[in-house]
Amino acid sequence: MKRIILRKDSYYDSVFLMLISSDIKKMDGVSEAVVAMGTEMNLDLLNDMGMSGEELQNAGPNDLIIAISAEAAETIGAAEQQVDALLQKKAQDGDGAAYRPGSTAAALENVPDANLVIISLPGQYAAREARKALLADKHVMMFSDNVSLADEVALKKLAGERGVLMMGPDCGTAIINGRPLCFANVVPRGPVGVISAAGTGLQEVTSSIAKAGSGVSQAIGTGGRDIRSDQVGGITTLMAIEALKHDPDTTVITVVSKPPAPAIAERVVAALKACGKPAVIHLIGMNDGSDGAHQATAPRTDGNLHYAANLEEAALLSAAIASGKNYERRTFDISDAEIDAIVQRETEAISSGQKYLRGFFTGGTLTDEAVFVLNTLLGGIYSFDPVDPAFQLADPQVSQKHTIVDLGEDVFTVGRPHPMIDPSIRTERMERETADEEIALVLLDCVIGYGSHDDPAGAMVPAIEKMKKTAQKRGGYLAVIASVTGTDRDVQDISVQRTRLEDAGVVVMPSNVQAAQLAKRIMATLTAR
Repeated sequence: MKRIILRKDSYYDSVFLMLISSDIKKMDGVSEAVVAMGTEMNLDLLNDMGMSGEELQNAGPNDLIIAISAEAAETIGAAEQQVDALLQKKAQDGDGAAYRPGSTAAALENVPDANLVIISLPGQYAAREARKALLADKHVMMFSDNVSLADEVALKKLAGERGVLMMGPDCGTAIINGRPLCFANVVPRGPVGVISAAGTGLQEVTSSIAKAGSGVSQAIGTGGRDIRSDQVGGITTLMAIEALKHDPDTTVITVVSKPPAPAIAERVVAALKACGKPAVIHLIGMNDGSDGAHQATAPRTDGNLHYAANLEEAALLSAAIASGKNYERRTFDISDAEIDAIVQRETEAISSGQKYLRGFFTGGTLTDEAVFVLNTLLGGIYSFDPVDPAFQLADPQVSQKHTIVDLGEDVFTVGRPHPMIDPSIRTERMERETADEEIALVLLDCVIGYGSHDDPAGAMVPAIEKMKKTAQKRGGYLAVIASVTGTDRDVQDISVQRTRLEDAGVVVMPSNVQAAQLAKRIMATLTAR
């Protein structure tokens, strides 16, 4: 049975409501639960789930919907009470909070000295508010996605005319004047200025800079399309390079991105060469003098420009240049003998029927980096959005052979928070794939910091243990490799997250690329049998 409740003019943040939905679904006897605003998308979602009803005929985007399905009326009643308790707690937590203006104009009037506006609205409304902020000569960080390409181009051209930065849309990470914004990590101030068209790529690089003993002057997110779309043309990236060129606190400029449009990559390279400051660049898939496996003995250089082979190297190379030290390229932090011992230990019990790798990621750039490292060895990797259309998953919810998926893609998050916020998107996928007897190795990322779940490693452990125990019962063994992106200053504490995973039998590597390289060694060993 089901119950649908509509509460008029009761607005709550969508991510908060998604987390409530996740909590209610975990209650015994509850088969489905949706707590959401009455937007058109949410109404369609409820209809597809068989959770619509006459009660929703007059629902609007400012109305709260509570839809619960369970076997017993008592369970539905208890679930409804729990929803109310969580909503009440939210209201109480908000008492005494700072004034929250209801419009961009009111916010600018309330804090006239602010020079940055962060926008997190449904895409259809975000462009309008960004334009207001830009016309007020404020920098904009647009967290919102689903903003049209035409709107992005118009907004970035306007920003260029006004001399302010337009970061985004779909910009999830930035660190401005030492302040982490949205999904970001706690890192020290320092001499390296980072520009990134990738959120988790920016987190991986800034965290690795901190681990190397250096710091970040500014970390500017641009949005994923900035240098992937010829129409956008890298407007924000080029403006950010110019800004860091004139920033006295920035001595090294670092640019990282997912695979770019070739013509825009050329413009970015030309701008970095012309800026005069030492610069490091890593554009995934771009020729950097290696194949991602560190075959070249040193990074390729061209005047002041240094080409890094991966995200970690971009960070370590930047830190070395900033401190005046030599940089030595290496694949792993530990010795070859130690790597060989890990490979032997992790492969000796894997059965002959286990032959495929699965990657369950929450970071898009970390996904792309892993695919780049492993693709050639494995003869192609299936994913939701592959470079080669031949490896497009027939059903994004079902893996095929070697598969690596970014579970933060929109197709996986409709009506749900991003998996960095709600790890259940990933753990549910892992538990479903426990039945696949051919999986030999699972590769994971674990991203901590502001915005992320308070214990992402701990949330994964039950699914990891279930997969490993099931493989053992079948007479085999499941290797699990992970990396943790973050610092010891993040609230989740990187050392605590590493320990949680290691206690569950996971091999935890210092970086995403090192995790992928270890996975490559293991898969090569299995292939050679």
